[in-house]
Amino acid sequence: MKLVFKILFIFILAAGNFCTAQDSTRVTQAYKSAVRLKKAVDNNDNKGVADSYVGIANDYYNQGNYAKSEEFLVKARNIYKNLNDKKNLESVTRKIAQSQEKQNKITPAISNYSMAADMSYSEKSKAVNTNDAARLSAPTTEQKAEAIQDNINITLKDKDKGNLAESYSQMADINIQQKNIPKAEENLNNAYVISKKEAPQQALEINRKLTDFYVENRNFEKAIEAKKKVLKEDFVKENSQEKVNQIQELADIYIKKNDPEEAVVLLKNAYGIALEKGHTLEAQKSVKKLDSLYNISGNTGASVSLYRDFLGKLPDLVSKDRSLVDNKILEDTEQRISQLEKEKELKDALIRKKNVFNYSLIGALVLLTGLIVFIFRTLKKVQIKNKKIALQSLRREMNPHFIFNSLNSVNHFIATNNELEANQYLTKFSKLMRGVMENSTKDFIPFQQELDLLQNYLALEKTRFADKFDYEIEVDESLNMQSLKIPGMLIQPFLENAVWHGLRYRTEKGFLKLNVEKETRHLKITVEDNGIGIEESKKQKTQHQKTREGRGMKNTLERISLLNDLYKKEISCSIKDKENNSGVLVTIKINLT
Repeated sequence: MKLVFKILFIFILAAGNFCTAQDSTRVTQAYKSAVRLKKAVDNNDNKGVADSYVGIANDYYNQGNYAKSEEFLVKARNIYKNLNDKKNLESVTRKIAQSQEKQNKITPAISNYSMAADMSYSEKSKAVNTNDAARLSAPTTEQKAEAIQDNINITLKDKDKGNLAESYSQMADINIQQKNIPKAEENLNNAYVISKKEAPQQALEINRKLTDFYVENRNFEKAIEAKKKVLKEDFVKENSQEKVNQIQELADIYIKKNDPEEAVVLLKNAYGIALEKGHTLEAQKSVKKLDSLYNISGNTGASVSLYRDFLGKLPDLVSKDRSLVDNKILEDTEQRISQLEKEKELKDALIRKKNVFNYSLIGALVLLTGLIVFIFRTLKKVQIKNKKIALQSLRREMNPHFIFNSLNSVNHFIATNNELEANQYLTKFSKLMRGVMENSTKDFIPFQQELDLLQNYLALEKTRFADKFDYEIEVDESLNMQSLKIPGMLIQPFLENAVWHGLRYRTEKGFLKLNVEKETRHLKITVEDNGIGIEESKKQKTQHQKTREGRGMKNTLERISLLNDLYKKEISCSIKDKENNSGVLVTIKINLT
């Protein structure tokens, strides 16, 4: 009969045995964590996502699910690393090490404690993490104790109670290995007192460790006293599920003490609370333990009566039990968290693709802009180079033009059998040509050099046309003749025109004047003659002269245009007949700025 009850009992609970009893606190925490995570994902708040992961990891850690805690902490660390959030990176790396240590994954835990020490912002946290790494890697209990004691001293100063309780608990483990019973007891009690206010779950673990320690040392009275003490704590009295668990643990101590009668009383009490509060699995556990005790004492009737009572109350018990509902909610919440993670990964992937596209587009635009700028600058350089070549070509064109006219003069002296004047002319001409050739490679020369060339040129022309004109050169004394630079051979063609096309056709001796003066921001150069004028000169040209293109003046005007393009000198040139056909006035202005 009893066997039938047991089989039926196991069959009824088989579907629920995979579940772990839960209270509504865990469900509430999981729900809040999911809400925070969703908000962070919706707002694309990576730091918020990482903070939510840390919250979820802490919940799992407090529930003793250290593998899950490590999983979410690693996710949080990856995000903090991308954000370069060094402060949170340090704390989450330490928590990963603690989760790994709880799973007995010692080597990775040592590595993460060391990493946290390297990241530390303060000497205190650096020392604590370094000591934890040393504690796990130390070969002797003395070295482990030294590292733990150092952490105790640090946390006592900073009043860091969470780490202090853990350090006391670790020191108790070392004391147990060293068989220092009083010290182990002292450290466990210290850890319990500190953690019961700050971390109830940690306090329960320490109490369990303390009672196990007493039981192993056959000190049952102290074990019972410690367990009864924890049953009086608010965090146990207010949690009926935990209260049942602690009563069952107390009953186990009495069983080991060989006091089954007291154990039966405690288990019945636990069974009654479980029935009242709707904790199916806890009720089942109490029934199993009572059944075992009844079997030992041979009280089969009490065992059968217990199973009948449990089966009769089972439907009502299950209806009260929230653990199955809570487990379903937790399962749905965890699935929601997993879905949110996938959504975040999808969003991140889309953002990465968008960024790649944007950066590629920006890169292409920058490249295209750079190419356009390069082409523009290259074309600009080519244009400038071409203009300089053209300017140089025009400047050199002046030389053969000038030489041709000069050789005509030499030819005139020879033709008139005036060898002496021809020799003198050639001497002056060679000196003039040397100066012209020396300056032919430069766009600008000192004004004094240009003035010397013009004086030599006019002296040569005066030699040939002595009876045709006189000349005068006036220069503003305020001008610095050496530092002031002007284009070479710019003025000479106007002087040549004045002599060859104006003054030489006069019946009486004419006059040529070159004047240079400073006018505000400009250098003003005037060439004035009293020759026959431009219009009259055109009339007197032969048919052959009319068909030939005059290169001297055209060349000079082209040079002025190129100089303005290249050097922005704002050179202007004005050529006009004076009133009553009494000569020509040429005005050249050069910007001095």
